[in-house]
Amino acid sequence: MIHRLVTVAAVLGLLAFAPMPAFAQDDCELTIQAGDNLQYSTDEMTVSEGCGEVTVTLEHTGQLNAQQMGHNWVLVDGDWQDVAQAGMSAGPGNDYVPADDERVVAATAVVGGGESDSVTFDVSELGAGEYSFVCTFPGHSAAMNGTFIVN
Repeated sequence: MIHRLVTVAAVLGLLAFAPMPAFAQDDCELTIQAGDNLQYSTDEMTVSEGCGEVTVTLEHTGQLNAQQMGHNWVLVDGDWQDVAQAGMSAGPGNDYVPADDERVVAATAVVGGGESDSVTFDVSELGAGEYSFVCTFPGHSAAMNGTFIVN
């Protein structure tokens, strides 16, 4: 019995350090979390092209406000690094998202600790393939980016 408890504890300990997948309410609604540690809860999200409209909700699980440790979720068709750089120039009034940038497919507002925001967009217009998501808050993009897969 003790051996089983140790094994379960060891497995649970390993799981605590593994990246968590995006939590899905159903196939077309995804939730991703970010906290005060410059990290999304996952670096890969997948949806079906058949969804049509998809809603992504960003939940900030940390304590710091949006001015100190704000996060957003920006879906990019192209180079996320260029979009993140342009986002810094766009500034806080634009949630660090470059206005009228054709590479930006969808974006949430910048949220702080305890806040959330959702964005709904049509994946059928994107088509199957791999896209990128990134936090464009200044200094966050190198650690907070991932792959968004439409299949």
